Amino acid sequence: MQKKAKFGIGIGVIVVSMAALAWMGYGESKTYYHTIAELPTLQGSARAHRLRVGGTVEPGSIRKTPGRVNFVLLGEGKMLPVSYVGSDPLPDTFVDKSQALVEGSLASDGSFVAEQVQAKCASKYEAAPGTTAGAGGSAADTSASSTPR
Repeated sequence: MQKKAKFGIGIGVIVVSMAALAWMGYGESKTYYHTIAELPTLQGSARAHRLRVGGTVEPGSIRKTPGRVNFVLLGEGKMLPVSYVGSDPLPDTFVDKSQALVEGSLASDGSFVAEQVQAKCASKYEAAPGTTAGAGGSAADTSASSTPR
């Protein structure tokens, strides 16, 4: 009987330990999305959470230095200085006027320290130069599509 009790207590300790580790991991992996305008209103522990913020990269603001890329995000009439310190290379679509989503934490001076950056090209859905929207593409495209098959 004593062996079964020791075995039951051991299993119980393992299960409780695994549950505690899972709960702590879940809490640390949460990321809260906020707009640039909401960031100055965050108080207390909300400032310490892992945050995700989206905006448009201000033209001419991208400055690359060794180990860091600084830029400014614009959104809702507000500006947010961002320092990217992650180890992954920035996406090819991360350029001026692109939509960017940064994930990281808010620094004490109000700037944002990003560990991840995702970008979408702002010009992806614009009409090609020399064409009008809805025209169906360039002259080369329309002549190729009207050729019988």
